[in-house]
Amino acid sequence: MNKIVRTSVLILAVTVMAACGGKSENRQATTTKKEAEKVKVQTLQNERIAKRLELSSTLEGYETMNISPSITGHIEHIYVQVGSRVQKGSMLVRMDQTQLNTTRINLNNTKTELDRVAALKASGSISQQVYDQTKAGYDQLVETERFQNENTFVKAQFAGVISAKNYEDGEMYTGAPILTLTQISRLKAIINIPETYYPLVKQGMKVDVYSDIYPDKDFPATIEIVYPTIDPTSHTFQAKLNIPNGGEKIRPGMFVRTMLSLGEIDAIVVPYQSVLKLTGSNDRYVFINQEGTAHRVAVTLGQRFDDRIEIIPLTPGDLKEGDQLVVTGQARLVDGSKLEIVKGEN
Repeated sequence: MNKIVRTSVLILAVTVMAACGGKSENRQATTTKKEAEKVKVQTLQNERIAKRLELSSTLEGYETMNISPSITGHIEHIYVQVGSRVQKGSMLVRMDQTQLNTTRINLNNTKTELDRVAALKASGSISQQVYDQTKAGYDQLVETERFQNENTFVKAQFAGVISAKNYEDGEMYTGAPILTLTQISRLKAIINIPETYYPLVKQGMKVDVYSDIYPDKDFPATIEIVYPTIDPTSHTFQAKLNIPNGGEKIRPGMFVRTMLSLGEIDAIVVPYQSVLKLTGSNDRYVFINQEGTAHRVAVTLGQRFDDRIEIIPLTPGDLKEGDQLVVTGQARLVDGSKLEIVKGEN
């Protein structure tokens, strides 16, 4: 009887385990199926667009110079104030003249000695070596006098406006700039351009500069320098703009937008809502379907066309024609999510 009971119990346990195992497998299959996110995709194609690239920048004086004499001592007099307009060659600062006056006395004495030695050399009373030594001492003092004169009576190297003043008359000059001279009749700006456009950007190209302060006015500019290297972190390169500013309406420090016409190019243009933004930053990205798995691709934004936007992969080659871009359901995805493509593929 005990054997019959034990056998019955064993059969019942096996049956229960098999049933439970079947239910577990069913639940696992159901769970796996639920892991696949339902999305719609669109096949990427290059489009020919008239490319206008808008970039932001901050204006700078075309030339900015810190007035920092190369000699130390008291400041005798500062001839300008903040906001003063000066021309090239205008007197800005007069430093203590003690060193310069001492050098000039030595120079006059050496000049007298040189004249005497030259006369003796002409009569054959002294050697060429003595004359050469005296002449070298005189030439050195001439150069010293020139250097000290330039750094005692400090003049403007270009026309501009005094934008900073850090000392007053009589103060001891300690090395920090006494003044800052900024050119505002001509400005410059450095723009950072995605590396994709490097072959299209050339020296001498025309650029329009816009300021929100003057919404109905544009300020023509020219690309003066295209820098030869690419930043490996941002994948951008820099260009320097030369901006004439005869009316002085725009000023250094202003935020501006620049519009660069690059002609017609092949670009990837996608629905604007397909591009996601990383929380807490300005980083943008999209998802593409890679054999049923979501693959995240970092992008930068280009030109916008109503509800569509040009996108540029941060790493060249990450997006290409034929890739399937997720256009619906992408907000629920993370890199590596399983995908279930539903009807409606474009």
